[in-house]
Amino acid sequence: QVQLVESGGGLVQAGGSLRLSCAASGRTFSSYAMGWFRQAPGKEREFVAAISWIGGNTNYADSVKGRFTISRDNAKNTVYLQMNSLKPEDTAVYYCAAARGDGLGLYAPRHVGEYDYWGQGTQVTVSS
Repeated sequence: QVQLVESGGGLVQAGGSLRLSCAASGRTFSSYAMGWFRQAPGKEREFVAAISWIGGNTNYADSVKGRFTISRDNAKNTVYLQMNSLKPEDTAVYYCAAARGDGLGLYAPRHVGEYDYWGQGTQVTVSS
């Protein structure tokens, strides 16, 4: 079992930055690939970024590539999402998720159905 708790959301002006954190419980955190997803009102949950359990492989949605950076600190059981140059269309509830990793440490999935555990979410609002 892995429990995930997100933090760091808030209200920011367009062009600003936020750093989201996701703290995980459980001794096996380092064996899980981690991802960030977001869901705006009336829309489906969408992929934002993912990182393999070793941290050597990352994936990003085209809409955030070059602006967002995912990272992890396995010693602290925490994954981060640094969000720069924020836009009003980034407004959403952001969710952290964990997926059982592969033996090679390359797995960084992009799809909701590939994840086993989810956090409760943190609201990010970007004003224009």
